[in-house]
Amino acid sequence: MTTKGFSRREFLQNSGVAAAGVAAASTGAVIIDPNGAWAMTTTTLDEHQAMTLLKMSRQLFPHDMLGDQYYAKVVEAVDRDAAKDPDLTDTLGKGIADLDGRMGIEFVHLSEGNQLKALHAIEDTDFFATVRVATINNLYGDPLVYRNFGFEGSSVEHGGYIDRGFDDIGWLPKA
Repeated sequence: MTTKGFSRREFLQNSGVAAAGVAAASTGAVIIDPNGAWAMTTTTLDEHQAMTLLKMSRQLFPHDMLGDQYYAKVVEAVDRDAAKDPDLTDTLGKGIADLDGRMGIEFVHLSEGNQLKALHAIEDTDFFATVRVATINNLYGDPLVYRNFGFEGSSVEHGGYIDRGFDDIGWLPKA
């Protein structure tokens, strides 16, 4: 530190720590990918709940080609809905607690096989249905996910599929 106050480096370091502290205090959780590739912020869900929903949505619709950042968008969408609906917040909290109690170990720490067993045990619950529908809508409705599956997105604004390669079938012999 200089005699006049903070050096520029110290100011920037302390500002970053303060900003992270404010962000964490004003939200339910701030989760950063260990590799620094993505981050997820929630206002209603705490870190454990958010990570449980992320792992659950990945188990429900596993795609090796998709990174966790796409599943994190599902969790953020669920969190936004929960912020507006206390009943949903309650359903999520109780559902996650139930899921964690199924094998005697928190869901996020289970092996993939045991995660599937725990999910099969709750598949008739409202919690399971809520997360399943949210994953379908938010994962497969993401235009960035479309690219991974070769889907070009909506065609309505481009005049339909007919003139956009709908009949481009390379594996059929030419007539």
